[in-house]
Amino acid sequence: MAGFAHRGWRDAVALYGDRRILTILVLGFSSGLPLALTGATLSAWLSTQGVAKTTIGIFALVAVPYSLKFLWAPLIDGLSLPFLTARLGRRRGWAIVTQLALIGCILLLGAVDPKEAPVLTASLALLVAFVSASQDIVIDAYRVEILAEDEQGAGAAAVQVGYRFGMLASGAGALYLADLYGFSAAYAVMAVLVVVGIATILANPEPRAGAAVEAGGRDAVQWITRHVIAPFADFMSRPGWLAILAFILLYKFGDAVAGVMTTPFYIETGFTLSEIASVSKLFGLAATLAGVVLGGVAVARWGMASALLVCGVLQMLSNLMFAAQAAVGHDVAFLALTIGIENLTGGMGSAAFVAYLSSLCRVAFTATQYALLSSFAVVGRTTLSASGGWLADHVDWISFFVVSTVAALPGVLLLVWMIRRYPPETRS
Repeated sequence: MAGFAHRGWRDAVALYGDRRILTILVLGFSSGLPLALTGATLSAWLSTQGVAKTTIGIFALVAVPYSLKFLWAPLIDGLSLPFLTARLGRRRGWAIVTQLALIGCILLLGAVDPKEAPVLTASLALLVAFVSASQDIVIDAYRVEILAEDEQGAGAAAVQVGYRFGMLASGAGALYLADLYGFSAAYAVMAVLVVVGIATILANPEPRAGAAVEAGGRDAVQWITRHVIAPFADFMSRPGWLAILAFILLYKFGDAVAGVMTTPFYIETGFTLSEIASVSKLFGLAATLAGVVLGGVAVARWGMASALLVCGVLQMLSNLMFAAQAAVGHDVAFLALTIGIENLTGGMGSAAFVAYLSSLCRVAFTATQYALLSSFAVVGRTTLSASGGWLADHVDWISFFVVSTVAALPGVLLLVWMIRRYPPETRS
């Protein structure tokens, strides 16, 4: 298990005022913005159109590019772009390209009717996810490269805070707009918000670490060796690398199984789109922000292993609140309690988890290695969790959320074993 130097509580909190951390927060917004547009918001659109829950669950597969982004990460990590790389640098040039592409793809997705053209809707959602995953490759590499090792916990918290704001905009914001003007107008507004990321990239410098890796020969064999083979070979040379991948796959699996069906659960329980937006998205954001800050501070104060374990247990148990909500039924006050607890613990777990993934990356291979690691994390949220729709169709909601809680247990048990088996290592 990788770990960071411990900071005092005051130093750990003060780090959040650093300009680099604030930049990462805004870039986190850029990363989070597209996700709900192919996830919860799209599920709400499908649900209001009367699409079956099993089909909605299958739609979770459009997020597969997030699981496979390590396949094209070496291209983004090592290839220069005509004109843009010379003017902006490798990281910033790729960021601008992906963000401009996002604007176009989101506009196209919002222009279709998911009930009349489900295949086209799925195809465009898949394209949005692909471009979004490509943007994540760049932003994740940028974040890891501009921070020191003991600053990664704060960076992970900042990117999660920004990420949640992005999801708030494309979640609650899109639902409010959809209630007033329809989903097509909501998606058009979300496309405009991508400009926030473009402005942030243009206002900040290229990381020195990224520029240093840019040097190298143009020979094809040399390029493949450096940017494709070396990052994977380096990771697989570490003791317990298979266990690390299994842990990354399983740590957020329980949350993923529950998360893919929460919006259909809210709607079937009788909550309106506005209630979902106000409680699940808007109120839940405050709890999430508190959670990610607590998670980041916990990493800096307690160390990686302890923070991961405590946060993992809490986020696992929080799924039981949804089972209680199913028993209570349509109660907005209880929904606020459910969402508050789930988002607080989920935010803590996310901050600790992102910090852990960052700690595993070598500076020489940042984009490719982080893409590989985060891709495995997304597998649980997409491919494995796609069966959640089938499960929800065959059991009641209480049983469904109890099963999702049990699904998180293997990740926690594996973490306990890894803490005992592998000592901390330092990122280099």
